[in-house]
Amino acid sequence: MKIEKVGKRNIVFKYDLTEWNLNLHLILGERYNYIVDTGLGSESVAPIQDYLGNSQKPIIAINTHYHWDHIWGNHCFNEYSIISHSRCRELIAENWTEMLGGNAAYIRGDIKMCLPNLIFDNCLYFPDDGVRVFYTPGHTIDCISIFDERDKILNAGDNIGDTMQEIVPSLKTGKDVYLGSIHKYKELDVTACISGHNDILGNDVFGKIEELLNAECSK
Repeated sequence: MKIEKVGKRNIVFKYDLTEWNLNLHLILGERYNYIVDTGLGSESVAPIQDYLGNSQKPIIAINTHYHWDHIWGNHCFNEYSIISHSRCRELIAENWTEMLGGNAAYIRGDIKMCLPNLIFDNCLYFPDDGVRVFYTPGHTIDCISIFDERDKILNAGDNIGDTMQEIVPSLKTGKDVYLGSIHKYKELDVTACISGHNDILGNDVFGKIEELLNAECSK
């Protein structure tokens, strides 16, 4: 696991797994500490907890979408707010047993189903910290993204593909819906983009994705 600081207050915990990489993201706000995605279990989030040490600021955990590699550590923050889109909570509950059965080999530490307890449909904003959480369907119907307005850093979750060779992710929504989310990203003043599995990228990634999708549509 590697720790990379991005901007003044964003830290990425990068796990190099056999088949793919996994990024967990910490934003050190003035009022809250925000943990974006909780990974594969208690061992995934332990380095973040150690990094925070004796911080007295409350934690807000955020699930970018319902897939197992982003939620299995939720129970480590069950005394705090765990944010997701409203559909994410439903999809975790509906798919927990199936996701566990097919991916148990990836478990790191303890896991326990812990559903998000603060859900929304369109947007949440934390003005004291300049952190915006908003709905961006694409990879899945419940995808959300997080924008740190002060550092100008976006976490797009799995709406960015796992590698540069597959920068367009698998889509559970139509391409038009996904392009709508890409257009939202392009409207932001983004200096760096964090995703669930890829390297930290610049804001030119959105244009590349748009070009690829438009090229596919024109065939």
